[in-house]
Amino acid sequence: MADFDLIVIGAGSGGVRAARVAAACGARVAIAEEHKVGGTCVIRGCVPKKLLVYGAHFAEDLDDAAMFGWDVPQKRFDWAVLRDNVLAEVGRLEDAYTETLTNHKVTIFHERATITGQTSVKLASGKEVSAGKILIATGAWPVMPDIEGIEHAITSNEVFHLDKLPRRIVIAGGGYIANEFAGIFHQFGSQVMLVNRTDVILRGYDQQIVDRLLQISLRKGIDFRFNALIERIEKKEDGTLHLSMSGCDDIEADQMLFALGRKPNINGLGLEEVGVKLGEKGEIKVGEDNRTSVESIFAVGDVTDRVQLTPVAIREGQAFADTFFGNKPHRVDYDCIPSAVFSHPPLAGVGMTEGQARHRLGSVKTFTSDFRPMKNVLAGRNERSLYKLVLDGESDEIVGIHMIGPDTPELLQVAAIAVKAKLKKADFDATVALHPSMAEELVLMK
Repeated sequence: MADFDLIVIGAGSGGVRAARVAAACGARVAIAEEHKVGGTCVIRGCVPKKLLVYGAHFAEDLDDAAMFGWDVPQKRFDWAVLRDNVLAEVGRLEDAYTETLTNHKVTIFHERATITGQTSVKLASGKEVSAGKILIATGAWPVMPDIEGIEHAITSNEVFHLDKLPRRIVIAGGGYIANEFAGIFHQFGSQVMLVNRTDVILRGYDQQIVDRLLQISLRKGIDFRFNALIERIEKKEDGTLHLSMSGCDDIEADQMLFALGRKPNINGLGLEEVGVKLGEKGEIKVGEDNRTSVESIFAVGDVTDRVQLTPVAIREGQAFADTFFGNKPHRVDYDCIPSAVFSHPPLAGVGMTEGQARHRLGSVKTFTSDFRPMKNVLAGRNERSLYKLVLDGESDEIVGIHMIGPDTPELLQVAAIAVKAKLKKADFDATVALHPSMAEELVLMK
């Protein structure tokens, strides 16, 4: 008899959900995690980053406060206070995740696990453990280029632990992580330069919304270098960095952050030795029920490189546990997944972009609202928001909603339900506006 019914490798969002649900169904479950319980999202991703975003918002809020009657005599930012408070919250969440697993009688191995057979793993301590099923939920890891001096650069993993705030920071990348940290560090007072190897940022988001973010970022003072590559990093005697560039002049900086995307975290797991098939990017290939090419081995989350989002990993972990331990078989619906970029200001989208809709549907209608939020008007801030509806030209069904402006991720979660439910423009028009609010713009477009 196997030691466990299920052993999960990786205690991130997907792995923890699968372990907890399977255990609640009566399965004997173990989970192995070599770092901290909680995974990328809780420990070094979404949660600490969003807390930094909240902290960064105070920079503009304090500037605007005078127009609302508040006297703020001194504005001073202390990076160490925010950093330590964020890390303390991360520690609290790690304890909460651990407690959840323990309360469900999940055995936790705080060490690395390697797959040694179709139903067996070996822990770093040397202990062999067997299980009827193995679930891989090891997530993804930041991509770093193979260049001279790369040891002087950091990724989003290390950015939360900086000793001090850099005066000048260069961020390489054009995705959501790069743009989010560009906004964060700019609000904290750093000089920010974003370097991208192409002239495209935030690929996959609606181009009109992305263009608005670029315009606002440039006006704020964030510098961009497009079609440029960092070829070498040299650390000088005074601790500053000299970046040898192609495509633009060399750059002097105090910190270099690479945000070039994330690759499946599979190194040293023993996958190929037991016959688990991998894709071109190193992702674990799985079927609709999260099963790999080996009957007893499964995978969920970023390690499969399907959709690298925490809620998706959670849904996959839930579906796996329900299907194989809860007698409630079901699969994840990957259609109409909302996503956001917590830039300054944030943007969010769900469904098809205008470009995607024109390619797939042909006949498309769009409605936009380009406005200055009431708060910005009184504050004397010229920054404008942009909301956009994308419709099927034949049916008037809303197939996409895309937004940039204050609190748009909070608004989009509700709007995403409308797209998922295949509502039409007439349904929005028939809804009475909630005034005064930014959200009312969604039902007032003509």
